[in-house]
Amino acid sequence: MVRWYHDTMTKNLTVRLPDDVAADAEALARVEGKSLNETVKQSLIEAVERRRNNPKFKARLAKIIEEDRELLERLAK
Repeated sequence: MVRWYHDTMTKNLTVRLPDDVAADAEALARVEGKSLNETVKQSLIEAVERRRNNPKFKARLAKIIEEDRELLERLAK
């Protein structure tokens, strides 16, 4: 495997955006002097971090983890 970006794996991802969102993202990247890739990546990192700090999201996540645990335990029988 090839490791990039500070010894972590990267994944190529295709995202389909409405034209206006794509244009806004491109403009934002140009203004900030960054690539579109870096701008989108940073936006996703920030979105994930906001959710990690959101108590309602954490509660929903805990519920899903518990549901998955129960399912996996049933499958293991």
